[in-house]
Amino acid sequence: MIREYNRRRRLIVDGFNKLGLDCFEPLGAFYAFPSIKSTGMTSDEFAGRLLKEERSRSFRAMYSGLRRRAFAVFLCNFREQLLEALGRIEAFLDKL
Repeated sequence: MIREYNRRRRLIVDGFNKLGLDCFEPLGAFYAFPSIKSTGMTSDEFAGRLLKEERSRSFRAMYSGLRRRAFAVFLCNFREQLLEALGRIEAFLDKL
């Protein structure tokens, strides 16, 4: 499972960074915290619009300007689900 979680972490962290959402690599957690400050939106605005416009669920913010995304909870087809989520976020960011 450690190898699997590492693959998931790399996929989501690398994906956020490629989208321009700075994201540090968590070493002891199952969450990634990409910075959304570049969007100029609050965490609640970002999550609300992402949900409405791209039908992508986001987790409640724990820190201002950051959105929490879990990468350990996807039990099957995790790669496809994570890639789909990143694709929806990319489409949303492209519209901004």
